[in-house]
Amino acid sequence: MKAKSIKGKSTKAIQEAFEHSLSDGFKPTLAIVFLSIAQDRKTICKLLDAKNITIFGATTNGEFIDEDTEKQSTVILLLDMKREYFKIYLEEYPEKNYRKIAQNIAQKAKKEFKKPAFLISVSHLETDAEQLLFGFEDIIGKQVNVFGGMAGDDYSFTEQFVFTNGKESNKGTVVLALDEDKVKIKGVATCGWNAVGTERTVTKSEGNHVYTVDNIPVLDITTKYGGLENVTPDNKDLLLEIAANFPLQLQREKGDPVMRPGLVVDWSDHSFYCSGTVPQGSKVRFSLPPDFDVMDKVIKGVQQLKDTEMPEADALVVFSCAGRIMSLGPLMNQEIEGIKNVWDIPMAGMFSNAELARATGGNLEMHNLTTCCVALKEK
Repeated sequence: MKAKSIKGKSTKAIQEAFEHSLSDGFKPTLAIVFLSIAQDRKTICKLLDAKNITIFGATTNGEFIDEDTEKQSTVILLLDMKREYFKIYLEEYPEKNYRKIAQNIAQKAKKEFKKPAFLISVSHLETDAEQLLFGFEDIIGKQVNVFGGMAGDDYSFTEQFVFTNGKESNKGTVVLALDEDKVKIKGVATCGWNAVGTERTVTKSEGNHVYTVDNIPVLDITTKYGGLENVTPDNKDLLLEIAANFPLQLQREKGDPVMRPGLVVDWSDHSFYCSGTVPQGSKVRFSLPPDFDVMDKVIKGVQQLKDTEMPEADALVVFSCAGRIMSLGPLMNQEIEGIKNVWDIPMAGMFSNAELARATGGNLEMHNLTTCCVALKEK
């Protein structure tokens, strides 16, 4: 399978890069498109559609095809994968029946492929993406490979979109189903945030709504251990600071901890809504703001994936949490460069609102402050 990646800050720039990519006879069948909410996604989709290219697309909080991260741009990974090896689905969930929707998609994919794997993106912040993951597991089994990320909107946290040829949704999921007997897909989700302090107990929670930890309102205990100031509704940067620097780490009996940053504060009781489920009675630890070793852990995790499971690859897709670039700033370029250098193959990546993958040694879960790298190779 041949792959090429292109980028541009305007529709014209994308069109020129796209036409140049085809000049040597390259005939892509599939495009993975990550773009800013500010870009003209309908025109870009028409450009690809005119060449009969199937689209897997999501809006982002930032984009990259190499170590130089972009804002308000478009990046596209073009692949000439055989058409019989993949299918695209876009489904909405106005009834919030996430698990059922994923089950339906998985059933369709199972009719197409004996062993399907999935690349997914999801729009709307209230979506319980873990329920989507459970839906795939229900039909395909616990061993199913699912990787992806939640769409972004340039950090406005208002409206995100997923899209494919002729369709888009601000409350739905776009799914690329792959025939795993024909396309090898392997991924790794690595966080690298260090925990601090002793384990604490979530004493009151409902789903992703955490009320108290050790019988103290979760915002108050986070404020205390994070040394946060100006903790008021008027502080517009507070949520970004909590999410990027002081997230909870949900401890697991099996596998690595998963990050659960607070995304929405309920000021009436100083509780907050996290990015995923935090069961009452579960154990959590707080996190230290990131340091250089955060990047090293991610790069080493990707290198280990190559060394142990994926010695060769044709293309790389990266879902990196928007909170990482908020915390790491320009250092984020070093992490992406390190990832790219592992295989040195065409790549496209986005900064997402959450990441979907199997935790190291664990289950399929919704992650935050995590980098999910997915390598593809046609057999």
